[in-house]
Amino acid sequence: MNQAQGAIDTARAAGADRFAAAEYTAATDALKRSEEAAATGDYRQALSHAIDSRERAQNAAKMAVDGRADARGHAERAIAEVATLLSRAQAQLKAAENTHLSPKILREPRATVIAAEKRLQEARAALKSEDYPNVTHALNGAAGELQASLTMIDAALSPRPVPRKR
Repeated sequence: MNQAQGAIDTARAAGADRFAAAEYTAATDALKRSEEAAATGDYRQALSHAIDSRERAQNAAKMAVDGRADARGHAERAIAEVATLLSRAQAQLKAAENTHLSPKILREPRATVIAAEKRLQEARAALKSEDYPNVTHALNGAAGELQASLTMIDAALSPRPVPRKR
């Protein structure tokens, strides 16, 4: 039972309670069953449950390492995508301002860029604290909104065809 408890502690330290919750819960449940069996004097069953708990905890620790790496990778890719779009939007917004377009036309794209900057900052803070679900939450929809702003700015910058006189 001590080995099982040690494996559970290691799994928790690896983040199994967040990234491999089902396997981690199964390990803790098996340890509880082991303790209950030992309390009733069924030492064979207690040993069986303890071994099961240890194996599940070790598996949960491995799954947690993989899950954490996968979640971090997804979060970093989402941040990179939004950062790239934000950079493009800022550059196009600046170019649009230099062409002296009406501020009214650029109001919505500018607001989107400002909001995306804030959301990107929140996502980076969440990434730093390894809160990967909040990275996704902070950036939810930001890429699409920035893409729409880029389209809007492109439309404002593109030359309009001059109607021909007949």
